[in-house]
Amino acid sequence: MQTRYLFVAIRNCALEPINILITQLNDILRASIALLPQIAVALVVLILTFVIGKLAHLVLRKSLHRTKLRQSLKDLFSLLLTILVWVLGIMVAAVIVFPNLTPASIIAGLGIGSVAIGFAFKDIFENFLAGIIILFRRDMRIGDHIECEDIEGKVAHIAVRESHIRQTDGQLVIVPNSILFKNPVTIRTDRDIRRVTVICGVAYDVNVDDAREVISTAVEGCATVQSQDQPVQVFAQEFGASSINFEVTWWTGSQPVDLRKSRDQVVSAVKCALDDAGIEIPFPYRTLTFKEPLALAGQAQGTEQSNEAVD
Repeated sequence: MQTRYLFVAIRNCALEPINILITQLNDILRASIALLPQIAVALVVLILTFVIGKLAHLVLRKSLHRTKLRQSLKDLFSLLLTILVWVLGIMVAAVIVFPNLTPASIIAGLGIGSVAIGFAFKDIFENFLAGIIILFRRDMRIGDHIECEDIEGKVAHIAVRESHIRQTDGQLVIVPNSILFKNPVTIRTDRDIRRVTVICGVAYDVNVDDAREVISTAVEGCATVQSQDQPVQVFAQEFGASSINFEVTWWTGSQPVDLRKSRDQVVSAVKCALDDAGIEIPFPYRTLTFKEPLALAGQAQGTEQSNEAVD
């Protein structure tokens, strides 16, 4: 008898957690069934939120189409509007499913959660905020040629988190916006024209004023040189090792290919003009000093013939 009571007690102890679990599941099931109407209404609210978000996106896009805002700014406004509509829709759905929730408690929870999320995703939010600031700037535009932190190329796309830079060799570099925001950025195409400088040397026996005139005329005659508003400048710069060096400066288009074309044209024109004027572009001269005297080739041959005659 005692053994049977002991077995029953052990069985009851073993089944107690299972009974508790079953009771909890039943309570959850009843609560879920009781919440079915609220869940259905919340789903309807989410569907309406999706529809309202699409309509708001279309209305905003048509409104912004009449403005002169950049496409990147239009995309940013559409994204922010979509986020706002979905946040409001999710808050309404949550209040419907859980009536004890209030907008104030949800906002307070979002505030506490945003601090934790901010620490966890610091770099992402940093790039996001930097992207918004960059998008509102009018200095750097899509299509500009820029240089930043040894990265040089054409701005292909400006997103909220990163920017796409297409280098002159065709490679695409994805740069986090925080780098463009924190570091100096050189915008090479901010103006339509850009100054180019080359160094040209002439021989020391050439008249400096004559050489300057020949070089100036040659540069001004190039089609890629814009000399109407920005004059060509030619300055005698220094006494080089084997030449008088001139600093030749002119203005041309600001695109990288414009600079290469103009430099090629100017160098060719200056070389031809100096050749036609009989002005030498000297190459470096070197004077070699030997410790022991060296016999000239003719002297060495004459000495060899004399030795043969003696023999």
